[in-house]
Amino acid sequence: MLKATVYTDSEKKPFGFQISGHSGYAKYGSDIVCSAVSALAENTVNSIEKFTKDEPSVLAVNEEEGFLHYRLKTVGKESGLLLDSLILGLQNIADSYGQFVQIRYEVADKEE
Repeated sequence: MLKATVYTDSEKKPFGFQISGHSGYAKYGSDIVCSAVSALAENTVNSIEKFTKDEPSVLAVNEEEGFLHYRLKTVGKESGLLLDSLILGLQNIADSYGQFVQIRYEVADKEE
C-alpha cells in the first residue's frame, strides 16, 4: 500500500508531506496509482522550488523504495496553494483507489 502523510501545524495548515511504499495496483512500470501519486508529489516539489521563495527544511528521496519526504521552513501563500492542490489530488486518487492508497494527517513541528 502506498502511504501518504500530510504534515500540518497546530492550525491544520499543511507544511509538508511524506510518500512511501508502492500501491501494488499493478506490476512495476504499469502501476497507474503509483505513477499518479509520484507525478503529483514531484510536481508539487518542483513547483514550490520554481514559483515560490519558500525553502525546504527537509528533502529526502529514495526512488527504489518509493520514498519522498518534504517539509518547508515557512509556507507562503503560493506554497500553501500548491500543497492544498497536492492534497486534493491525493484525496481524489484515494477516493478511486482507496484500497491502494492511504492518507493520514499528522500535526508536527516544522523543525524535524
